[in-house]
Amino acid sequence: MFTLLATIKTLARTAKVCSMSKSVITVTVKLFAAYQEAFRVSELVLEFPNSMPVKAVCDRLIAEHPELSQWRDITRFGINLIFVEPDTLLQDGDEVVLIPPVSGG
Repeated sequence: MFTLLATIKTLARTAKVCSMSKSVITVTVKLFAAYQEAFRVSELVLEFPNSMPVKAVCDRLIAEHPELSQWRDITRFGINLIFVEPDTLLQDGDEVVLIPPVSGG
């Protein structure tokens, strides 16, 4: 019985360490305006290395669609419904929005 309990505690500790040191995170990216037009979808699910800033999402999208580069310096970022600075680090499960300037009437 003691051995089984020790094994369970060890497994729980190992699982906690593994989840804390996860090397890849998954984020959902909501696309608007020019980003949505380029990708022809309103949402993407992407994987990134752990400890990446939110601006890495923009960089990746521009790498796939270079015509979006004109929006790089004027896009606003949001994570989980809060506007954030470009160097804000992503966390696993975050919902990211990229908001380029829009106009219309």
